[in-house]
Amino acid sequence: MTYLSRVRINPLRAASRTLLANPRALHGAVTAGVPDTAPGDRILWRLDADHPRRPVLLVLTPSKPDWTHIVEQAGWPDADGEHYAIRDYSPLFAQLAVGREFAFRLKASPVQNTSKPDKASAHRTRTAAELHHRSYRMAHRTAAQQLTWFLDRTGRWGFTIPEARTDGPAPGLEPSATDAQPAREVRITDRSRTTFTKPGTRTAVTLTTATFEGRLSITDPGLLQAALLGGIGPSKAYGCGLLTLAPPPAGAR
Repeated sequence: MTYLSRVRINPLRAASRTLLANPRALHGAVTAGVPDTAPGDRILWRLDADHPRRPVLLVLTPSKPDWTHIVEQAGWPDADGEHYAIRDYSPLFAQLAVGREFAFRLKASPVQNTSKPDKASAHRTRTAAELHHRSYRMAHRTAAQQLTWFLDRTGRWGFTIPEARTDGPAPGLEPSATDAQPAREVRITDRSRTTFTKPGTRTAVTLTTATFEGRLSITDPGLLQAALLGGIGPSKAYGCGLLTLAPPPAGAR
């Protein structure tokens, strides 16, 4: 059974500041809440900080977790209200069907794997794996690159992004046949670049992320379920890859 958790974080506490600033530290707190994991089990998480005073941690786990330690260290342990909520995720899978639409959110780390990166940093060094395969993994840094990365891959994740519902152009402003593809129902709501170090080393890890929000239409329920459970893109240990769905806004199909 799979569970989706929602945990409230108090950003004013000292422990919270560490967790909010360091994805590796937050990853450790997340894994500490799942007592039993089997080989191959995937834990996905995402920090939603739309409201800086009320950040929320979302976690997808293959077994029922306990978030008491996060509440005690980084929440409001003595306050009223629900400190965290845990819900069975399985009922969502029964709602997946071809053509059905959902609102979605995804925080991902768009990258390119290439032997000739577009803009290789002079300070960029290859990992052992890259040396073996003679290729670089480079982050896409511009919003246009990140959006293209996302739209080019939706088919392999079991969905497509519908065209944006907009009014027609004014006379004389119609797009030409050589213009870019029509706008889609997706936008990037947050872009960030975070640098942190691994414990016991001086190696710096730089994480470049983009948060995508919009509306999707299901083309393959099986592929979409696999993406929901397995995550999307790299850097899953650092809070990337968790795709969440919600009913579309009122008035949307």
